[in-house]
Amino acid sequence: MPRKSPGDQAGVASESRSKVKHPSLYKVIMHNDDYTTMEFVVRTLETVFRKSPAEAHRIMLNIHYKGAGVCGVFPHEIAETKVMKVHALAKEEGHPLKCSMEEA
Repeated sequence: MPRKSPGDQAGVASESRSKVKHPSLYKVIMHNDDYTTMEFVVRTLETVFRKSPAEAHRIMLNIHYKGAGVCGVFPHEIAETKVMKVHALAKEEGHPLKCSMEEA
C-alpha cells in the first residue's frame, strides 16, 4: 500500500475564503418645492425614515434652505422602496414632493 505524505489529504475539502461583497448603498434625497408643507415633510421623515422629531426637523430645514436633504443611506432595494413610499404618501395628500436616490 503506498504511503501518503502529510500533504495528501484525499477527501478533505479545502476552505477558500472569498470576500463578501457588500451591496452598494444609495442616498435617499428629498427635494424642496413651494407647495409641500414643512409639517408633512417632518411627518414623512418620522414615519418612513424613522427619524426622531429633532432629526426630522433638522433635515426638513436643510431641504427648505438648501433645496434638498439626505433622508438616509440604504441598499438599493430599500432606498427604492422608501422613495416609492414617499411619493405614494405625497400623492395621497396632494403634495408634489419629489424624492430621489443616488449612489452614495
